[in-house]
Amino acid sequence: MFEINIVFFVMGILLFVSVLVSRISTRLGMPLLLTFLGMGMLAGEEGFGIKFDNFTVATIISQMSLAMILLDGGLRTKLKVFRIALKPAVALASWGVLASVAILGVFATFYLHIDWKLGVLMAAIVGSTDAAAVFSLLRNSGVRLNERIQATLELESGINDPMAILLVSLFIGMIVKPEAASLGGTLLMLVQQLGLGLGFGLLAGKILAMLLSKIRLAEGLYALMIASGGLLVFSLTNLFDGSGFLAVYLVGVMVGNSHNSSTQHVLNVMDGLAWLAQAAMFLVLGLLVTPSRVWSHGLDALIIAGCLIFVARPLAVWSSLKWFNKYANKEIAYISWVGLRGAVPITLAIIPMMEGVEREHAQLLFDVAFAVVILSLLIQGTTIGWIAQKLNMILPPKPEPLDNREVWLAEKLAVNLLSFEVASGSDAENSHPQALTRQFGNASLFALVRDNQTINVNMTTQMQAGDIAWYVLPEDLGDEFALQFASADKQLREQQFYGEFVVNPDVKLRELAFMYGLKIQDDVADSTLLAAFRHAFGDVPVAGDCLDWDGVRVTVKELDEKSYVKSFGLKLPKK
Repeated sequence: MFEINIVFFVMGILLFVSVLVSRISTRLGMPLLLTFLGMGMLAGEEGFGIKFDNFTVATIISQMSLAMILLDGGLRTKLKVFRIALKPAVALASWGVLASVAILGVFATFYLHIDWKLGVLMAAIVGSTDAAAVFSLLRNSGVRLNERIQATLELESGINDPMAILLVSLFIGMIVKPEAASLGGTLLMLVQQLGLGLGFGLLAGKILAMLLSKIRLAEGLYALMIASGGLLVFSLTNLFDGSGFLAVYLVGVMVGNSHNSSTQHVLNVMDGLAWLAQAAMFLVLGLLVTPSRVWSHGLDALIIAGCLIFVARPLAVWSSLKWFNKYANKEIAYISWVGLRGAVPITLAIIPMMEGVEREHAQLLFDVAFAVVILSLLIQGTTIGWIAQKLNMILPPKPEPLDNREVWLAEKLAVNLLSFEVASGSDAENSHPQALTRQFGNASLFALVRDNQTINVNMTTQMQAGDIAWYVLPEDLGDEFALQFASADKQLREQQFYGEFVVNPDVKLRELAFMYGLKIQDDVADSTLLAAFRHAFGDVPVAGDCLDWDGVRVTVKELDEKSYVKSFGLKLPKK
């Protein structure tokens, strides 16, 4: 019991200190995942002396943690994301991984002077982007990207693991049992991985969502039911040689998009479980590595990471997305840059250790993969916001509710309580709280909070800067309602970006030409503005997409909950 308690004590200390240090990490712009990884390495045999080399235990913890992270990511993925970026994400998750592995594999083979099968295996291990890193860093980067880029990156990281696992399994088989490897077997494995992952994920997700809507449990048990259901589907799919990662991600998507009283209040709990999974996984992987051995391969890893980041990934992304004309060159460049590597490559690098690859070669694969992950998080992870700014990819901050609480009054009846903070210089300042609801017939004041206390609202009440106003309001009107609470500076920045005028999607191009003196070709003059954008950007234009006619810039400004365009901004050229 003494040894067991020592283990619990050490793990508790590592997790606790990692969370505290994360505050410093955030201020320095460092990915939080590096904090957990660094703490694990610090506690290892060349740090505090904890010797841990159990690859089986590390694999179990990593696989379970990745399943939880993907489940949480799926719960937060709206179905509209698939409508926006499914085809490009599938291209990146299939051809993009293959192209990246092929380019990097050839380079690694010649640079390291190793057998080509070993070189391509090394490329396959680091070939896929990592969901944990992408979900975490994109959602905490502090920048607002257009939905197409964000959706493409998140979907790609959520569905590209099957291809990477297939390639790793294929080349390990070619190294260990070359006589058993065949093209037919490889294709069958791919179909089996994707088909079973897709089928099990969608079916189980639908069943779990239905059960959650029918069964009444204590509130604390809903998150446990979702987590255990996700792990059950993950393991069952793997037992049938399908892709458990794809299945558990789809379970999260299906459950997260089933709008009922049992799923809406568990997201914070699931978020905590996902953070715990990330912390535990990176701590264990950090304990597994020997820093001096990784450092001895540092130069090789740096050059291989450079080839991956600056050559293989950009060429793979460009060749995958060039068929989709809705992606501008700068968007392709940004998607190339945010090809973050994380726990998945390290987990895949453990497999050769366990599958009989010669120890020296397996150790080389693990050490280089680990170093590439660290370099990816350091180089790419710390510059997500900076690169977005340099490429002019950042959209102005959108006025939005401060908080959103859903109150269920019956099994299928809920109301949304949205809160808004009164900014100095906003329309809400010095206004009566009920006066702001005049344009929103189904909105009503719920409470007004000042100095952490609710105040009684009477006929003479005026809101002050810093007040928090709570309204009963449909969620889809939240952003529009928030405009009244935004500061004049924020409104000015939005106007400078989108333009001085708001244009209806159904306006004809002929009418725009007449009003603003534009030169529009006769064959498209009777088309609507929305039709012109769909022709240029595909069926789903997103906020930030813009077209230019004679210096007059028209930009998609606002979309509804189903990603249909509600309004455009029009900006006249400077005189």
